[in-house]
Amino acid sequence: MEYRRLGSTGMYVSEITYGNWITHGSQVEEQAAVKCVRAALDLGITTLDTADVYAGTRAESVMGKALKGVKRESYELFTKVYWPTGTGKNDRGLSRKHIMESCNASLKRLKTDYVDLYQAHRFDYETPLEETLGAFDDLIRSGKVLYIGFSEWNAEQIAAALKIQDQKGYYRFISSQPQYSMLWRVIESAVVPLSEKEGIGQIVWSPIAQGVLTGKYLPGKKAPAGSRATDKKSGANMISGFMKDEILEKVQKLIPIAAKVDLSPAQLAIAWVLQNPNVSSAIIGATKPSQIKENVKASGVKLDKSIMDEIDGVLTGVVTTDPSKTVSPKPRA
Repeated sequence: MEYRRLGSTGMYVSEITYGNWITHGSQVEEQAAVKCVRAALDLGITTLDTADVYAGTRAESVMGKALKGVKRESYELFTKVYWPTGTGKNDRGLSRKHIMESCNASLKRLKTDYVDLYQAHRFDYETPLEETLGAFDDLIRSGKVLYIGFSEWNAEQIAAALKIQDQKGYYRFISSQPQYSMLWRVIESAVVPLSEKEGIGQIVWSPIAQGVLTGKYLPGKKAPAGSRATDKKSGANMISGFMKDEILEKVQKLIPIAAKVDLSPAQLAIAWVLQNPNVSSAIIGATKPSQIKENVKASGVKLDKSIMDEIDGVLTGVVTTDPSKTVSPKPRA
């Protein structure tokens, strides 16, 4: 396992982050989930990502149990706030009230005194940005949070936040958690250049495009039984955008490219996102330890320009690059 600094900070993270969106507390039984976390740690993954909303808060609880007895200083623990965690009118968003309450609840579920990175899971159009950033700053100064970041913010939102943080003397955002893969490159034109300038590192999710880049989904064929594309509780809606024959046909052409560099298609996909110098880490999920063991082999891989160019050539016409695709929910009526 190789390690990189998170943005311009002095904290290092593993190139591969183990994330438990969809799996823990939902798709995978608790005992199996704990085995996955322990396998990740044994393989050198020190960075672990979760969120208050995953599996209705159960994912954080499973993560907390899995980390019992593990030296706290030996790993970097990330979580997030924004999406609804209850039925109350204030059980959502980035108000000071919800941020403080959600952070305290996350710490209890994770069985820790602090998280290394606390992230705004989306941009909140209902709450003044100053209020959100003030609450985040207070969490850092209280010691409950070491660093702050965001997920799926566009360049204009990031720039506005940094301006306020500088004006107020608040701690700055140091990380961005966007979707990024060979097929989904919406951050490249605006978010990445701004992040490079401002010392923000990317912790990217879905580097395998919800599993599509493994090559297991075949054009003109039904999705394999038990796969994400068939499970309505486990991201079937999100993967649907990639489940087009035009895309699946091109993904099949990536398989021989992966073989050229002795990688599986999934390893090639993860290695591809890690070629971007602004990417600090790529998040992987797993339902069993063997999947983690395979995917960590992408760490440290250097892809020649010829391979990168060949990938681009194959995927011409099916890559999404429009930065306006980075969106957050609109205000409630």
